[in-house]
Amino acid sequence: MIVRIMGEGQWKLADSRFVELNKLDDELLAEMESGDEAGFHRTLGALLDAVRRLGDPLPDDALEPSELILPSPDASLEEVREMLSDDGLIPG
Repeated sequence: MIVRIMGEGQWKLADSRFVELNKLDDELLAEMESGDEAGFHRTLGALLDAVRRLGDPLPDDALEPSELILPSPDASLEEVREMLSDDGLIPG
């Protein structure tokens, strides 16, 4: 699966890596629902770091269709709320 981090680039991740990412996504949703801004930023950073750590970066000139688009590290809680569906950032 190809994952894009807005403003950074794309990473290719094996489907088996989504178990860890889904846990972070669940935490992020809970923090958003409770309005925990500090927790939201901490967990968003952990989610983006996991994508970078677990995935293989694609070259900057690669234009692969992204199956998942994640917000940039500096996205606000409100901006991410607008991106979300009922399923969270990671379809599951």
